[in-house]
Amino acid sequence: MASLLCLSLLAAAAATSPGRLVPYDLLYADGVRAYLARDWARAAELLQRALHSYAGLRAARRACRAACAREEPFPAGPGRWEAALLGPVLQRAGCLQRCLGRRLLPAPSAHRASRAVRRDFERREPYNYLQVAFFQLKKLDQAVSAAHTFFVANPQHLQMREDIEKYQRMSGVKSNSFRDLEAMPHWEAYEAGVQHYDADEYVLAMAKLEESLTEALSALEDCRALCEGPWEDEDEEKDMQPGLYEAIAAHYIQVLKCRQQCVLEIATKPGRISATEDFIPSHLDLLQFAYNQVGNQTLAAECAASYLLFYPTDEPMLEKMKQYRTELGEDTAVTARQNIQHYVQRSLMEKKLIYYSVEHLGETFNDPDLWTPDELIPENLKEKYREDQEKQKEETLDMEEREKRGPLPFEGIAVTMDSHQMNGTQRVVFDRVLTESECKDLLRLTKAAGEAGDGYRARRSPHTPHERFEGLTVLKAMQLAQNGDVDWRDAKLLLQASEKSRKIIESYFTPGKKLHFSFTHLVCRTAVDGQQEGRMDLSHPVHADNCLLDPEGQECWKEPPAYVYRDYSGILYLNDDFQGGGLFFTEVDTVTVTAEVHPKCGRLVAFSSGKENPHGVWAVSRGRRCAIALWYTHSREHAEQERVKAEELMEQKAVEQDQLDGEKRRGTDRSSRSSSEPPVHNSGTKPANRRQKSGSDSKQHPKVLRARDEF
Repeated sequence: MASLLCLSLLAAAAATSPGRLVPYDLLYADGVRAYLARDWARAAELLQRALHSYAGLRAARRACRAACAREEPFPAGPGRWEAALLGPVLQRAGCLQRCLGRRLLPAPSAHRASRAVRRDFERREPYNYLQVAFFQLKKLDQAVSAAHTFFVANPQHLQMREDIEKYQRMSGVKSNSFRDLEAMPHWEAYEAGVQHYDADEYVLAMAKLEESLTEALSALEDCRALCEGPWEDEDEEKDMQPGLYEAIAAHYIQVLKCRQQCVLEIATKPGRISATEDFIPSHLDLLQFAYNQVGNQTLAAECAASYLLFYPTDEPMLEKMKQYRTELGEDTAVTARQNIQHYVQRSLMEKKLIYYSVEHLGETFNDPDLWTPDELIPENLKEKYREDQEKQKEETLDMEEREKRGPLPFEGIAVTMDSHQMNGTQRVVFDRVLTESECKDLLRLTKAAGEAGDGYRARRSPHTPHERFEGLTVLKAMQLAQNGDVDWRDAKLLLQASEKSRKIIESYFTPGKKLHFSFTHLVCRTAVDGQQEGRMDLSHPVHADNCLLDPEGQECWKEPPAYVYRDYSGILYLNDDFQGGGLFFTEVDTVTVTAEVHPKCGRLVAFSSGKENPHGVWAVSRGRRCAIALWYTHSREHAEQERVKAEELMEQKAVEQDQLDGEKRRGTDRSSRSSSEPPVHNSGTKPANRRQKSGSDSKQHPKVLRARDEF
């Protein structure tokens, strides 16, 4: 309690000290308390000051590291290690303490916030509170800006999306109020440059891409400077503290790893999960083409040479370089940009040191770059590196891999979204799995046979009271067909459609490894009239299919009552003439939406069933949504037994149908013969056209298949 009081007094004292920063976590905590107390004016003031202090702390660290690098440079030449290494290190440390001490109050150590607070600021959480405070204060423009700033970095936040839509409908809100208060200059310039590039406006593209490259490299340096700060990980303390050399080496390697990861940080757009691949080289590739298009071969060649520093064996770029040398003349020196040379050389030096630590000190490293030379990786690590790369490919399964694995087992089916496009892993959307007529036939089956609670132990609304739930299992469908209650061909189509989906999913995710049905369920959800006003729940709450989600602990427990044996899941949609009802994926927190899939006849969405794919269904607020829900397992002992019985009934029905068709044909033949054929004589000879046995007709004249039986 005394320490909290002391910090509060220091914060109050700092408020009167010009040029000094109050620890941002203290301001943030006070701002949230004021928010919860509905003291909107104080909340807005404190939250803004917290954001200002957070930005000021980062700026102070960057500025001091840059200033001290100039004031206390390390000696270039070799010498005794105490003088050459520890002396400059201590001098640099002293410089940093003095510089930060001048800028930060009460002391630099007071500005070390907890991991949870740092995460809130990285995710722009203060703006979430701030927009509500400004709204209550009737400062609409500031509320919109704060909301938009938060939404840019959290584009799938459910509540903020509703707030943004609300602001857009308000008459007093101006379009320019939707501005990102923490916009990154390099991203704004890069996106503008790419737009100009796509529109063949190469002069404008060059200017923006050059600006983006400059800003990106500057942002990279800022990020790298922050890596030299205190080691703020909060892992449990180890039993044995490292010695002097080990401690220096461990911290130094952490700094190098952090620096290497900076390229991913600047290449990841706020609100996105994955970074843009080859972000720095891509600038040079685009610039090379743009300069060439406007006739500036000198700068085009310079960009090409710079690009080749990353990929020295890239054949198309080597051909371009050959062309530029011919056009410019062999005597013209073509060199890569100096800042790019520095960037590549420094990165390679750091990678070499990191890989040394991986090989000899037991460190681990996930190289963020695709261009790292193979010879830089130690021989005894190359196999593990290749295994990690293969594992990563298996997890992402992007379109390029799909092409390598060959075509899907059925023609006409299209992959419309893969894992990368859906911001996750082991996710995919296929279209044209069913035709319109097949969807109509299956919808007819749902109307004829769907029962409330079927497949859910007769619970009429297993997920929400605002919708009527109807289901039909494959065994029940075949039993109804056997009794003549539904069209046998419609029940057969249900089995065929689900089997077709199984083959597609198996070929895409687990080629060569058998998937068995775990459960097949034809499901319809219908909005209940008069019960949709003010509805806040979902048609199906967020869950994972083979584990129990724990959003607070960011875990998913693979234990009963979860269906732990399920490996892959699928939904085959039959219609879209309803409102709501789309599928969405979230993070493990069950709140942050990462992707959405809108239903459509013949659309199949498939995904792995574990914690990597939490998902739910938006409320069906009008109409009736029907789909075939599918679950698969690699475990033969957990295969769907009802399906085996259903397939036996289908085979039995097929035999009966063949016999019935044969009898009908024989009856037709007898009727035709009585009117046009001559009578059979006692001599025992038969007309030539009646020599074949009646039972062989089906072999000579196979049945014509309907269009929906094509698969």
